[in-house]
Amino acid sequence: MILDKAKVEAGVQVVERWILAALRKRKFFTLAELNQAIAELLTRLNERPFRKRDGCRHSLFELLDKPVLHPLPAERYQYGDWETHRVNIDYHVAVDHHWYSVPYQLVQQEVEVRATAAIVEIFHRGVRVASHARSHVPHRATTVTEHRPKAHQRYLEWTPSRLVDWAHKIGPATAHLFEKIMASKPHPEQGYRSCLGVLRLGKEYSPARLEAACGRAIEFNACSYPSVKSILKCNLDSLPAEPAVPPQPPLNHPNIRGSEYFDPGEPPTLQ
Repeated sequence: MILDKAKVEAGVQVVERWILAALRKRKFFTLAELNQAIAELLTRLNERPFRKRDGCRHSLFELLDKPVLHPLPAERYQYGDWETHRVNIDYHVAVDHHWYSVPYQLVQQEVEVRATAAIVEIFHRGVRVASHARSHVPHRATTVTEHRPKAHQRYLEWTPSRLVDWAHKIGPATAHLFEKIMASKPHPEQGYRSCLGVLRLGKEYSPARLEAACGRAIEFNACSYPSVKSILKCNLDSLPAEPAVPPQPPLNHPNIRGSEYFDPGEPPTLQ
């Protein structure tokens, strides 16, 4: 390796002396003109005879390198960014604010992601486990059905109205909370799981308390399963609702002209 490195550095030095130094005082106004001048000097350099051996760089290339060269790949090389991610609990990884699914067995495991302009490939321990067409739509998900757990595959048969009907059995506030949860989620399974989590709270708390907690969550715009669970755990559902702040009466002052002053039907009367 030391000898190879020395040869490479010597080759760079030769190029600097025979090409860069030769062009240092010339001015170029286009890239094509510069490339043409470099190509001419490069041809001269490669055909320059060696001092201590027969041949030149071009003849050695024809003898040693060219016979073992392989053809260029059929497909053009695509640049890709590599990142390491940990699979989220919803079996998706985020790439440029878009979510891509992987087999659910890889939840909480590290994977390597290669993202090109057209495709996103996901590898686990060197084996490709998922491939998706790249999407630049933010906060959305690209999901393969086979990547879902069997329970989540059954979710495909569900509809939001089915969950809302279940919530109506508890109360209107719970149904409204379910609608807000599913409307705020970019991924259907995320909304379904949150709603099912709220329904499971009904096994620990009474329907009346669960309905009150959902109403309070809506009031504070905290529409999520953790918020409802926290409200119930802290007994915030039993607190009285905060009274609405009465509207303030309009100000009455001689310096305030009121809306009549700006009525286009009649010219304003100056005071």
